[in-house]
Amino acid sequence: MKGSQAVVQCLLEQGVDVLFGYPGGMILPLYDALYEEKRIEQVLVTHEQNAAHAADGYARSSGKVGVCIATSGPGATNLVTGLATSFMDSIPVVALTGQVDTTLLGRDAFQETDILDVTMPVTKHNFKVKDPKQLVSTIRQAFDIARTGRPGPVLIDIPRDIFFMDVDYEAAEPEKKQPGKPDADFLICAAEAAEEVAKAKRPVVIVGGGVVSAGASAEVQAFVEKFHLPVVHTLMGLGAIPRSHPQSLGFAGMHGKKAANHAVAAADLVIAIGSRFGDRQTGSLSKYTSNTKFIHIDIDPAEIDKNVAGSLGLAGNMQTILKLLMRHEPGSDHREWWQQVRSWEDEYDYDYHVDRLTVPWAMHQVAKATAGKPFAFATDVGQHQMWAALHLRIEEPRTWLTSGGLGTMGFGLPAAMGAQKFYGKSRRVVHVAGDGGIKMTGNEYYTIARLKLPVISIIVNNTSLGMIRQLQKVMYKERYIACEFDYQMDYVAYARSFGITAEAVSTQEEFAEAFRKAMVAEDEPRVIVMNVWRSFVEPMIKGGARIDEFVEFK
Repeated sequence: MKGSQAVVQCLLEQGVDVLFGYPGGMILPLYDALYEEKRIEQVLVTHEQNAAHAADGYARSSGKVGVCIATSGPGATNLVTGLATSFMDSIPVVALTGQVDTTLLGRDAFQETDILDVTMPVTKHNFKVKDPKQLVSTIRQAFDIARTGRPGPVLIDIPRDIFFMDVDYEAAEPEKKQPGKPDADFLICAAEAAEEVAKAKRPVVIVGGGVVSAGASAEVQAFVEKFHLPVVHTLMGLGAIPRSHPQSLGFAGMHGKKAANHAVAAADLVIAIGSRFGDRQTGSLSKYTSNTKFIHIDIDPAEIDKNVAGSLGLAGNMQTILKLLMRHEPGSDHREWWQQVRSWEDEYDYDYHVDRLTVPWAMHQVAKATAGKPFAFATDVGQHQMWAALHLRIEEPRTWLTSGGLGTMGFGLPAAMGAQKFYGKSRRVVHVAGDGGIKMTGNEYYTIARLKLPVISIIVNNTSLGMIRQLQKVMYKERYIACEFDYQMDYVAYARSFGITAEAVSTQEEFAEAFRKAMVAEDEPRVIVMNVWRSFVEPMIKGGARIDEFVEFK
């Protein structure tokens, strides 16, 4: 068969049923091969960056590999931000890019770009197919790399003439790999780790995005319950353990809950599971690690000792590691430690009794309205992201989609679209964005409206880049520059221009009613524009301080 047809067959082999892309001359042969293939839906987006984010959102929500396609040159380079986002958060994505014919490579042909060198730092691996005999095996290898071990994005660059060449294709099922058995040294390390857990007086577990990626939520929950351990979540780890679980303290880090941050700061043993100790999680590393022991469980051995040196590292399959730890018995029920933790929770419990519309109040209302119902949540990046992490209650894995490592403004809306495409009618996505990020990728409302995807989109309109303004207050003596939107924009008219029902709200009553109506409209997208005054995310840890030392906002 032709190379383009072989690509389609390989995608079917890998279980791909939807892909996100934008056409161009060098990728058109693949689009032509998709013309009569009804088992794969191709979603035409409005910009290639959004194709990458949508594939990412699809992957986060489904646990499958997300797929995006683009043409050569600017089409391929527009994917870069989305691939970097997936790379930083360990999300399995395969990007297929067209390239100029093999005879034109290196001649600066129209729309030629060396996309391999461009994307090498932000992909797990990338390929350029120059020999049609390697096409099928390369695609299979790319999917295997993307989904196994520590997941990540893989790019395959295919010159246009390869699509027209004859290719030998023989159907094959993707290989299912089983984790290897731990050796004697690993068993000794696991026993040592269990001993440290048993003798710790003030242990805390940090769950990160790796728990979600590994599908290890049940094993982690069983582990913390058996050993009576308090649990905090990184930004990427929300939903790994239900927020309603009595041992969950919520989100910890730069803007984390005070009780969660106090627990980590006071711990004599931190057990990090699927987390890489990012700087937004730790604050000052020297103060974070002072007088504390660390056990680090991760699929990627390169993460052990990378940020926190001297930890007891267990690198490998998370379920296997946790089962080994579960062979041992707890040392105590940590009664005194739990009394201290509960006192922090009581002291810093958030008061939602306010007389005006605020984002924390609104997120709390969304949490109550969606409790026990099939919803997922996607955010953009900024103040609203932190408020959502603090005040929503994420109960299930793969229902919280946000850009953690790269902090990509514009991520939220196309990611929500990709997730909603996966969920169909089984679960609705609530999308939260700021008035800054929505200007970057808001054109994807067009695709959401065209496909009638029932995303509920909340735009926090505080006429500013709120997090930039907050940093300028804390670090730059309130010298506000390039952060305030004095020129007003009508976001309701913007959403309506795409055919989406939208309304603006300025009071608590208006927001509650608008969200109620949005929930009832189950078969169509809705946009709610929250007009709120500028404020600051609290808590916020001080620069260069411990994570239990907070900025005081007057």
